[in-house]
Amino acid sequence: MMHRQKLNRQAQRRGALVLIITTSAIIAPMGLPAAWAAPASAPAGAAQPTTNPVPVPNPVPNPAPTVNPKAAMPVPGAPVLSARSYVLLDANTGQIIVQKNADQPVPPASITKLMTSYLVFSALKSGDIHMNDMVTISKNAWQMQGSKMFIEVGKQVSVENLLRGMIVQSGNDAATALAEYVGGNQESFVAQMNATAKKLGMINTHYEDPTGWPADGHVMSARDISLLFNDLVRKFPDYYHEFFRQKEFTWNGIKQINREKLLFRDNWIDGGKTGHTEEAGFCLATSGQQNGMRLIAVVLGTDSDDARNNEAEALMNYGFRFFENVPVRKADEVLATPALFKGAESSVPAGLAQDLVVLVPKDQAKNVIVSMTINPKLIAPLAQNQAVGKLTVKLGDKVIAERDVVALKAVPEGGFFKKMIDSVRLWF
Repeated sequence: MMHRQKLNRQAQRRGALVLIITTSAIIAPMGLPAAWAAPASAPAGAAQPTTNPVPVPNPVPNPAPTVNPKAAMPVPGAPVLSARSYVLLDANTGQIIVQKNADQPVPPASITKLMTSYLVFSALKSGDIHMNDMVTISKNAWQMQGSKMFIEVGKQVSVENLLRGMIVQSGNDAATALAEYVGGNQESFVAQMNATAKKLGMINTHYEDPTGWPADGHVMSARDISLLFNDLVRKFPDYYHEFFRQKEFTWNGIKQINREKLLFRDNWIDGGKTGHTEEAGFCLATSGQQNGMRLIAVVLGTDSDDARNNEAEALMNYGFRFFENVPVRKADEVLATPALFKGAESSVPAGLAQDLVVLVPKDQAKNVIVSMTINPKLIAPLAQNQAVGKLTVKLGDKVIAERDVVALKAVPEGGFFKKMIDSVRLWF
């Protein structure tokens, strides 16, 4: 009892979460972070929690929100669009806000070049190629039909300029030249495209070329495009902002304007990729950010340039107007320091392996409820990032996110006597 009181006093002085160690699992209500107001399966080698966990009062001076929050204002229905398929994705959570035929494979036209850009950015980041590398333009690249950068066969063009020609001008010739340079040949590069799509979980995507030129079996879904675009922005933010927000580019004396018209209409739009063929219709994948919240809209198969722009903009406006992100807990923040049996140390710091952000209707951050369950009998050895509990986020009575609470450091087994003493303690 004295040990428990001492533990509580120490935790209160640190402003930390108080965990009352009992023979039952620990459930602790938690407030959101200071700016706003942030769960886990039992790890291998640890005893399972009991089926009747004991609630623990919140010791924090500012208590967690009430369990019966004020009902949220109803969110209006999403806009109904004419596009064949579409998706609105919240980038921070990966949650789809609006969708129609999200998993239908359709011809993507030049939106294909998002994957071509992704692989070129990856090669740049790894050091396999460099921006100032000079690429000799092949006859195959030069003779590509459709939108062009207007590069000339036999001439040398830098990787940087080819990227601008592919992204800003949507040049099929530039995309082909980059594919041949990065992959050694176009066929090898296309194999890399399909392998990367599989790795990213793009299950309704198959590529036949790096440009989006019509080909049997060359398809993507709206959901897959949003996944790819989100990963591109997340992994290559500097390249994304440098190339995708550029509004015009001149090459060979020919000035071309970026076909992504929303760059000119909305200052919070920071990039996108258009596509158009007779079979695909007018397509657009676009992204923008407001107040730290990033949205990605994908519209496929509209009947005009104006339609794709207006419908993508309608999706973005809907998302920003009626939803918001709430940061819950940061990665590696110590949320608890539960007792550890048979270890070289008597406790282990526990928290989340990744930042946790949730998506909620506007003005409902105050009604987010966070709780954490920690396994009561953790037994060493514990590996770093091994699950030791569960953190749960609710909006009212609805669970909106769950994450493993993990050991933030590895703890090896203790010595013989430590293990023997703790073996006895585990009986009580």
